[in-house]
Amino acid sequence: MNKFGWIGILATAAALACMPALAKTVLIDVRTSAEYAQDHIEGALNIDHTTIGKNISSANVAKDDTVLLYCRSGSRSGFALETLKSLGYTRVENYGGIAEARKRLHQN
Repeated sequence: MNKFGWIGILATAAALACMPALAKTVLIDVRTSAEYAQDHIEGALNIDHTTIGKNISSANVAKDDTVLLYCRSGSRSGFALETLKSLGYTRVENYGGIAEARKRLHQN
């Protein structure tokens, strides 16, 4: 036990409880599930751009997480970006089509 005893332990525990969870980076493929099944970037979640507004919360994505979106060409991910921004997500990026996203993520 350190010189602060139980008070120090309780103060540390209280401080940790007040700290926000660390934001994470989430990669989301906004194409259809059929397109996702054919090919996707490893580790990407699949949430169709037409349902992202109602399904994002079930994926445990916080509004301060960095959200990277991609589709086939960048168009649907642009739509998804606007939807998420309107819901209060603050760190959203359109990574374009799957080929461009792979380049930006340095994957082949």
